Amino acid sequence: MTESPPVLEARHIVKTFPGVRALDGVDLCVNRAEVHALVGENGAGKSTLIHVLAGIYQPDSGEILMHGRPVRFENPRRAARAGIGVVFQELSLVPNLSVAENIFFNRQPTRRGGIIDGARLRAQTRNILRLFNLDLSPNALVKDLPLAMRQVVEILKALSLEPSVLILDEPTSSLSAAETQLLFRNVIELKLCGIAVLFISHHLPDIFQVADRVTVLRDGRHVATRNIETVDEDDIVKLMVGRELDRTYGARTTPIGPEALRLEKGSRGRAFRDVSLSVRAGEIVGLAGLVGSGRTELGRALCGIEPLQSGELYLAGAAVTIGSARQAIRHGLAYLTEDRKEQGLFLSKSIAENCIAPNLAEFSRPLGFLHSRAIAEFAEQCRRRYNIAAPSVRKVVQTLSGGNQQKVLLSMWMGVRPKVLIADEPTRGVDVGAKTEIYRLLRELAAQGVGVILISSDLLEVIGMSDRVLVMCAGRIAGEFSGKGATEENIMAAATGVRAHAG
Repeated sequence: MTESPPVLEARHIVKTFPGVRALDGVDLCVNRAEVHALVGENGAGKSTLIHVLAGIYQPDSGEILMHGRPVRFENPRRAARAGIGVVFQELSLVPNLSVAENIFFNRQPTRRGGIIDGARLRAQTRNILRLFNLDLSPNALVKDLPLAMRQVVEILKALSLEPSVLILDEPTSSLSAAETQLLFRNVIELKLCGIAVLFISHHLPDIFQVADRVTVLRDGRHVATRNIETVDEDDIVKLMVGRELDRTYGARTTPIGPEALRLEKGSRGRAFRDVSLSVRAGEIVGLAGLVGSGRTELGRALCGIEPLQSGELYLAGAAVTIGSARQAIRHGLAYLTEDRKEQGLFLSKSIAENCIAPNLAEFSRPLGFLHSRAIAEFAEQCRRRYNIAAPSVRKVVQTLSGGNQQKVLLSMWMGVRPKVLIADEPTRGVDVGAKTEIYRLLRELAAQGVGVILISSDLLEVIGMSDRVLVMCAGRIAGEFSGKGATEENIMAAATGVRAHAG
């Protein structure tokens, strides 16, 4: 019996941009009814390879085969017709349209005269919703759906084209643990239906739950392809970075100082209420909890973005009132947002312009003119200190990888020389190498006496980095843990309301 050829194969793909060889002879082979993981650090070439497979970029050399036959995708439409479905990390849904209108966007069934046949559209949508056993109205507006359900609608949109290969780009980056498990069940269901899935993720535990094989890219080159049962996370990390990452989270090197921030009985609407906490100079306090527990809202309130409605806030023992982000900066409070693209960075501006954005007054001359030389020198110091991979501080931020964008965001707020930094999901969407660097930078800040509140959904990150862990549940502090008491089991028990205690 002759073995069927791979559904998708890329051979010796080369893609060069001005000054950068993004792909250098990359090979990839994806089989029918297989979940194939693609991993690598930011800048390894994953995104470029996806864009080549999707017909967005044209390779300089190499070939792509579908079912053993050479193909050429001049544009995304050709790739889709050939059986390539892509769900990018940034969803492409139209919020004000219905589920049905999004899934069959520009492909709605019509009657004579080109009028959309609403009944057929809804019937076709119900049929495709049955793939995931979803009890969802075709008429529901996408803007009213939770993020995980929007992700599923995006996948169904790609599946409506009946692809042979479905490419999922960082599908779990914004999902809760429960939502992630729902996605995994759906991915496995697709595999059982014979669809090949190319699964790209920075979060290595994800791939061990769904993947059959894993391909590792590094510096634009194919490093290895392994059966998932033959490797562990340490093996993959070593292949990704070319070295072993020792002491990922680092360790405290200086003593903890006096109290830097204290909140007493802080409340804001339904987001959180009667929350009391403190952080000392040089201390890293983890803030854990499930999505919707009030973690982010608390961080934003402390920094005046969505001010406290009641409660007392003290900085270095003195009572303060912070009603805006500007006031927070003046008092030495900085907030590193979880959404760097929408709320954190000026993507169309340069690294230098972003670095000075929260602190323009320091770089201003009389009459409001900016001191260009001082800006360039400061930005270059940031580029070197935070190891931002860019040839120049004039580089536009949106052209950088996710990890390097996150470092720019961190450098922005370090420029205000904060006394307390609130870091909300500081390593979301970055690779393991960049994570280690960000952990090192947070450790450096703590060693310099900065109090750090670390908000994170990654329990290992919270446990590994924190001197103490506070857990929120339904808008309240449900537990506090340190030392041996800071375990995944204790934190999750407090986060889910099973029990609340200190340990």
